[in-house]
Amino acid sequence: MNLRSIKEIKNIRGKRVLVRVDFNIPLEHGKLADDTRIKAAAPTIKWLVEKGAKVILMSHFGQPRKKGLRNKDKGLSMIVERLGKLLKRDVKLIEEWDFATIGKTVKKMKAGQVFMLPNLRLHPGEEKNNEAFAKELANLGQIYVNEAFSVCHREHASIVGVPKFLPRYAGVRLIEEVETLGRVLHEARLPLIVLIGGAKITDKIAMIKTMTDKASAILVGGALANHFFKAQGYQIGASVVDPKGVKIAKTLLKNKKIILPRDVVVGTKDGKVAKVAEVTNESKALCFKPYAILDIGPKTILRFSHFIKTAQTLVWNGPMGLYEVKRFSHGTVALGRLFAARSKGIAFGVAGGGETIDALKKTGMAQYVDFISTGGGAMLEYLGGEELPGIKELSY
Repeated sequence: MNLRSIKEIKNIRGKRVLVRVDFNIPLEHGKLADDTRIKAAAPTIKWLVEKGAKVILMSHFGQPRKKGLRNKDKGLSMIVERLGKLLKRDVKLIEEWDFATIGKTVKKMKAGQVFMLPNLRLHPGEEKNNEAFAKELANLGQIYVNEAFSVCHREHASIVGVPKFLPRYAGVRLIEEVETLGRVLHEARLPLIVLIGGAKITDKIAMIKTMTDKASAILVGGALANHFFKAQGYQIGASVVDPKGVKIAKTLLKNKKIILPRDVVVGTKDGKVAKVAEVTNESKALCFKPYAILDIGPKTILRFSHFIKTAQTLVWNGPMGLYEVKRFSHGTVALGRLFAARSKGIAFGVAGGGETIDALKKTGMAQYVDFISTGGGAMLEYLGGEELPGIKELSY
């Protein structure tokens, strides 16, 4: 795979550079919950600004069309404000999709200015990878830069359409993502221990299968483990489970590298009820409705800890339970702290995914993890050995 870095661009001063970023950040109480992705893209934007480029940013934010919004959405305004503070300069937000007006606006840009296009998902052509929309976007710039690894698994117009019409380059962070995850995939120091949780087994199956060949152990927690319990015939009450995921879990049960919980915490999601249930062959009843499995238990934390302490390479994606509720956060926080403590010098630790990043912040030790990927789905697909459409389109 041959990616051209933005630092290979020649005669960039005064050029209009279209930069695909991913500033799709969740909100909490009307405020940005996390600015990790903004900070990750900032070095590329700063470099372009310092070189005198006219920077035109493109991002999506939420699902505005599902909310009935069609042409105007102020969701990116908070992003622009935060980015402006990081860059220490004004960032102008264009709010409406009107290419005639946008074209006139960007042609008046001065060297070093930064504009943000309207929310990409306001336009139906984005997610449909509409060629006409991609051409309209490309006409706004002279150079294309992808600095959005986290959406490189999407075949959307701004990811795979636009680079067909412009000279294409990879952002600083995107190259770092590809190189770091490639190191895990092809050059990992052993033992390689994978900690995986969350809910969607269908999104994680490729990565799990690839890692069963490479990893020494795959520690399964969170709602992901429910599928394996169900596949073994356990009663799991109101626990989150996908019937398709249960079928997948059945095919993986015989693999000895997959390590399942020995005990779980069951209760109600409001945290009013919580008790430990042991996973045994004698009883197949872990819980009944309205109770659900909401965390891993103390014996599982101890067992998983033993594996993590042996690691030379660590990968983490997905929480071990309903970590947003304090009573069910113990498994995620305990193993997150150990994961971070084992990283930076002892083992090489890589974590990724929105919930995983949020969980790491709750440990207070995120700074000790060697690399935090901005991608959730993209990271999983890459580590699953799949070719990401956005990366393929950038390659020469």
